[in-house]
Order: sequence, then C-alpha cells, then structure tokens
Amino acid sequence: MLDFFTIFSKGGIVLWCFQGAGVSESFTGPVNALIRSVILQERGGNNSFTHEALSLKYKLDNEFELIFVVGFQKILTLTYVDKFIDDVQLHFRDRYKNELEQKGALKLLNNTFDFEDRFKKLLREAEETSKARSPVPMRSFKESEKSQKTVKSMIETKGGDKSKEQGGKKNKNTKKEGKRRGCLYFNCILFIMMIFTTRSKSPKPPKPKGKVNRVWDNGGSSTKNLDYSNKNGETSLGEDQKNLEAQFDPVSSPWPEPSGGFGGMFGMLKGLVGSKSLSREDMEPVLEKMRDHLIAKNVAADISSQLCESVAKKLEGKVMGTFTTVASTVKQALQDSLVQILQPKRRVDILRDVMEAQSQRRPFVITFCGVNGVGKSTNLAKISYWLIENGFSVLIAACDTFRAGAVEQLRTHQRRLNSLHPPEKHGGRPVVQLYEKGYGKDAAGIAMEAIAYARNQAFDVVLVDTAGRMQDNAPLMTALAKLIAVNMPDLVLFVGEALVGNEAVDQLVKFNQALADHSMSDKPRLIDGIVLTKFDTIDDKVGAAISMTYITGQPIVFVGTGQTYNDLRSLNARAVVGALMKA
Repeated sequence: MLDFFTIFSKGGIVLWCFQGAGVSESFTGPVNALIRSVILQERGGNNSFTHEALSLKYKLDNEFELIFVVGFQKILTLTYVDKFIDDVQLHFRDRYKNELEQKGALKLLNNTFDFEDRFKKLLREAEETSKARSPVPMRSFKESEKSQKTVKSMIETKGGDKSKEQGGKKNKNTKKEGKRRGCLYFNCILFIMMIFTTRSKSPKPPKPKGKVNRVWDNGGSSTKNLDYSNKNGETSLGEDQKNLEAQFDPVSSPWPEPSGGFGGMFGMLKGLVGSKSLSREDMEPVLEKMRDHLIAKNVAADISSQLCESVAKKLEGKVMGTFTTVASTVKQALQDSLVQILQPKRRVDILRDVMEAQSQRRPFVITFCGVNGVGKSTNLAKISYWLIENGFSVLIAACDTFRAGAVEQLRTHQRRLNSLHPPEKHGGRPVVQLYEKGYGKDAAGIAMEAIAYARNQAFDVVLVDTAGRMQDNAPLMTALAKLIAVNMPDLVLFVGEALVGNEAVDQLVKFNQALADHSMSDKPRLIDGIVLTKFDTIDDKVGAAISMTYITGQPIVFVGTGQTYNDLRSLNARAVVGALMKA
C-alpha cells in the first residue's frame, strides 16, 4: 500500500528508507520536490504534499532535526497514515536516542539504523486496525424503527385516545412527585452541609496578651534595677522581649531552602537556561496573538492561520535558547518564515532574459493581467520607461478592446515617453510604439499580430496590455487563457493592488485555475510574477504581499510607489517583514 518511507536529517543525510514491493521508481524526485516547495519555503502549515501521481505526508522532529516522509498513490485513501507516521517517529526516537544525540554529520553517517523489522510490525498493526475500523454497513428498512410503525399509529384522531390522556395525567402526577422528592433531597443535603460546616469551623485562637506596662516606683528604686546587662558585656533578652517575639510565629518561605551553599541559585538558573522544550500548549497563546496581528496587517485570514501552524510545527519539541521567552522565540521564527516566503525560489531577471531573446533574434513578450482598476496600464508605462532607460526598444500591444478609453490612455503614455526620449537621440526611430486595432476585436489575434510586427521591426520587448476582469467572470477568463495559450508569452505578470486582504487569495487562485483549465498543453502557463501597485498608500499594512506570494509561490517583481514613471521599485523582503511585525 505504501510506495516508500524515508527518514532523513535536515542536513540531507538519509538515515533509513523503505520501498514497497513492486515499486521500481526512485523516490528521490518526490522527496526533493517536497524539500524545495514546502520545507525550504516555510510552507509547513499542511503536512501533506502532492507530486504527480503520489501523495506525500511528512512530520518534523525538531528536537533531533529529523524529517519523516511517507509516500503512497494519490488515488488511495489511507486513513491510518497520520497515526502510523507518529508511531514510527516515537519508536525510532526511543530506539536510537543515544545515536541521534551525537551532533555532526560524520557521526550520523557512521551509525547504522536497523529499523526494518520494527517498521514492518508497526505497518502491519496499522493496517489491521484500519481494517477493524471498517465502516458499519447501512441498515435495511426492515431493521429500522420506522418499519415497526403501523398506519394506525400515524393517524391523529380528533378526540385523542383516553389511554393517552390518562397516561398524560399520570406523567404529570409523577413529575410533581419527582419535583417534591427532589426538593426534599436538596433540603436534606443543605442541612447536612450546614451541620458539618459549623462543626468543622475551628474556634478562633485567643488574642495574645499585650505587653504589660512596667510600674516604676518613685521611691526606694536603685539604678541596679534598671541595669539589664550582664557583667561579661553580653546582652540578655528580657522576659518582655521574649513575649514579644513569641507573638509572631516564623512563616515558612515560599522558596525551598538550598541543601548546599549554591544549590538554590543553580537550581533557579537551570529553569532559565535552555532546559525547556516548547510544546503546542506553550505556544498557543502567543500564536493566537500573532495570528490576530497578521490579520490586522492585511494578511488573509487563511494565510495567517497556515503561517502560524507552520511556525508551530517548526518549533514544537525544540529546546529554547538561553534566557529566551516563548514570545520572542515564536516571533523570531515567524519573522524568518516571512522573509523566506518573500524571497523567491527563482529570480526573475527581466534584463538578462531580454538580452538572451535578443541573441535569438526575437522579441521578449510580457503579458499583464489582473482585475479592474488596479493600475495595469499605468504600471505597464512605468516598466516601459524602465526598459527604455536600460537601452531597449518597446512595442505596446493594446489588447484591452473592451474598456472605453483604454487605447487613448496607452497612446498618451506613448507620446509622453517619446517626449522624454526623443527619436533624434535614438537614430530617428521612436523608442516606444503602440500597436492597436481599435475596440471590439479579438485580443488574442491582436497580440499575435503585434508579436509578428515586433519581430519584423526588430523591437526588443513587447508589452501586452489586457482588459481588467473579475476572477469569477468565466467568458473573460476564458479569453485571457486563450490569449496566453496561443501567444505563449515569456512572462505573465499579475497586477494586484496592495490594499486587498482576503480578496488577494481568491483573485490569484481563480486566475491560476482559469489559466490551467483553459490551456491546451499538459504543462499550462500560469502566473510567473506579481506587480504590486499602490504600495505607497498602505503605511505598514503590507500583508497583501505575503498573501499573494504565499498563494502563487512566485516573486513580486515590481512595486508601484507613486504616480510618476520613476515610482517603480523592487521589493525589499526584510523591510516589508519589519513593517509587518511592527506593533
């Protein structure tokens, strides 16, 4: 039933592995995909991962820095896998605890972990328990209570049966009697409790007598009566002073007295210095506050929960550092996870890719897509200016044939960009041109003609502007998928605004789903990068960047920070995380 099971360290050393009978394919591909896409990207909120036809489940052991991974066919429904992987983890830890405590890769490599017999026994027990818990077959109609009812019992008579009325009266009487008995029992219990409480009350201790005033005789008193010191120079306690001390009994101290000289101090320090392992109960209050904090900073609610769950799995069982609190440990782990998410697993270097396309004598094609009103045309003009500043010629394809004024807006940008970079400085040729066919035409056909025109006229880059569309508009989403599938652009950029919260998740998921559903190839083109607009209007509520990057796994290529052509920046991951974690 299982294809493979492997145990390896976070350093990449495989300690033990198992491969099912009849399985000839290597499991290194799925495990490496799990490491790249989930573990390294800090996406551990869900313990399952799908790779082609396999479904993988994993568990992290943070105390010994181990990862347990099990793989099986996606079409199978194995209910025992979660408990089985927990049992394997516990038995493997208990059996090889001494070997695992030795730090260093060489020591792990030198040890042999013979775990196959124990593993097969655990697997057999798990499969037997799952078979024993097979679903209960459905009862037939004859076995149900409804089949025992007759037609006569279902008919309601007007007067009702006398037996029912009598039965009803009996029930009322019995209820009244039950109430009376209950009151009697309750009163008896209260009376007994009062007796015991009065007896158990201890008499108040008598008040200690106060200090008796000394009576001084005015006559016949000598100075010897006033001298209370011994002749040896040692002071002695008088009877009155002893009486005064007897009034106050010594109170036991809340701190245990140390057995040795420094035992108490070292015992107190032992609780502070790195001896506590984190549990889910310790982290839950801190994670709850972190989750609310992320939501307040515009991170989508689902993403916030997944991030906190990932941090909990990352820290559970880990020994805390010296003089560190749970809150600081959780906050630092969350901060590291957010930085890892914002740093892309692949870098989008547009200038390098444009130069590579130049060497192949073809234009580099970028398609812009997104919902209405996020600033696609404006940021397309900013990227055009950035490309011109780097010495490339640009052709803008006006494929927004739906919105009134879309072509005129692009023509205005073209005129302004050419005024900033006059054709006289570029050999008499305008560095920006607009390719448009008016309104109401097929956008995919216009994009195809624009790419062919750019190839003939030796343009370096083609920027394809598309119409804004809501993610639940099926006809427009189908048209966008057709445009991308027919023209196969080098880069598909999703333009989203930084003001959205939970809506960012819905937009990106449905855009990617539409591109995948309407594609004609086995490996459809999805969103390759994100342009985040209106970033200057949100202060420190930068959660949309986290939501968008977490959903797609793609980098934020550009950030729009204003209304001029220069207001285009690359994202600084640590600065964004710093603003996000700021109280």
